Amino acid sequence: MRVAVEMAADKARSEVEVGVDEPPPGLGGWWSRMSVRTRITVLASVIVGLTLIAAAAGLLLTLQHSLVSNRDDLSRARAVDLANQAADGSLPKLLTEVGEDSLAQVVDSEGRVLAASSGLVGQGPISSFVPEDSGPEVRTLRGVPDDSETEDFRVWVLRASTTDGEVTVFVGTSLESLSEAVSTLRRSLLVGIPILLLVLAVATRVMVGRALRPVEDIRAEVAAISGSALDRRVSVPPSADEVARLAVTMNDMLDRLEAASSRQKEFIGDASHELQSPLTAFRAQLEVALAHPQGVDWTTLAGDLLVDSDRMERLVHDLLFLAKEDAGQPIRLDEPVDLEMVVLEEVSRLAARTPVVFDTSLVSPAPTQGNRQELSRLMRNVLENAARHARSRVKIELEARSAEIMIAVTDDGHGIPPDHEARIFERFARIEGARARSDGGTGLGLAIARAIAARHGGAISVDASPRAGADLAGARFVIRLPATEVMSGR
Repeated sequence: MRVAVEMAADKARSEVEVGVDEPPPGLGGWWSRMSVRTRITVLASVIVGLTLIAAAAGLLLTLQHSLVSNRDDLSRARAVDLANQAADGSLPKLLTEVGEDSLAQVVDSEGRVLAASSGLVGQGPISSFVPEDSGPEVRTLRGVPDDSETEDFRVWVLRASTTDGEVTVFVGTSLESLSEAVSTLRRSLLVGIPILLLVLAVATRVMVGRALRPVEDIRAEVAAISGSALDRRVSVPPSADEVARLAVTMNDMLDRLEAASSRQKEFIGDASHELQSPLTAFRAQLEVALAHPQGVDWTTLAGDLLVDSDRMERLVHDLLFLAKEDAGQPIRLDEPVDLEMVVLEEVSRLAARTPVVFDTSLVSPAPTQGNRQELSRLMRNVLENAARHARSRVKIELEARSAEIMIAVTDDGHGIPPDHEARIFERFARIEGARARSDGGTGLGLAIARAIAARHGGAISVDASPRAGADLAGARFVIRLPATEVMSGR
């Protein structure tokens, strides 16, 4: 048994190690190979970078629109002023108040320049366009002379009437000055955004690294815990955050692993001891028979060996059941079962092998759903336990209620010592006194009964002390199961 358990443990350990080395299914590629720290840094940088680019584009468009709108307002207002001056005859030949990077020109209907800004002095008309309406219209003029250079201008054109005839007023702003202002901001953003993203990436990586450092410390501590040092625990950070809760959860898991390891060691030790007892008896009886064959009653010897073989067979079956239970193997729990028939069948089988009288007068029909084989085993274990410790009588009660089925098994034995009541359902539980396991029991029957009841959504408990007014003064085991609830395997 010990060899089998060790082989199973080695197999499980190898499966865990293989699972750690292999990448999780569906998560291949470069992204999954990155660390959490790197992924968060990359993701934060990409999101902030896209946000900054969108914001920069919006800022450039807003700046350009604002500059164009403001200069258009100034050009229209200046064109109206020049038209009024031309109408009242106060128009100067040199137009000085037109603003930086701007031009102005007034041309009569014959194409003569009546007034111009300093950059257009001595130049001819910048355009022959004349608006059809009296309102100002905007035009983009290419290659307009400005001192010794030519530039592109956004020009507002206004037609005005004077005493000498109609004139055309041109007032515009250099497009180059607009593009220079936008280009200056664009260059600043092209330099500033990468620097800002670099600072953000470094800061994010450092901050995430510091945030994950306790997690790495926990991982390192857990990795250093071996199967022989399950009493070690990880350090819990003083902060009441997710990392602290992770440390607490890891310690709770280690508590469960330590308890499970202790139970496994105890189980293996008890199983080895229980298997060794009948094997030792086998060997001793056979050695004596071979040493003194003339004085051996072979019929009696065969009967004794059969009893020991039966005990070992039952022990092996119980150990296999508990091994399957610990492994969590699923079973069908949706068969219709009449517990009345189960109880009566087990009572009939047991009555043929023991002088104990079984009282089934309070057994009534009780339909439920579950696994008939396991429910039969549950009743067999409880009834055999009661029969072993009864003086002469065992009473069985079976009652179907609205939401549950109650089964009570009471014997007229010595009962259970109060200080052993909590241990009665433990595996290989040994109880001193009248209910000591010295009559061939394996010490696993009640543990298996509790496991079966729990798997069927029920429970089993014990009234260890005799109850006042009860007709039987021994121990009373009470089983509660769902009445008609459909079960599902684990």
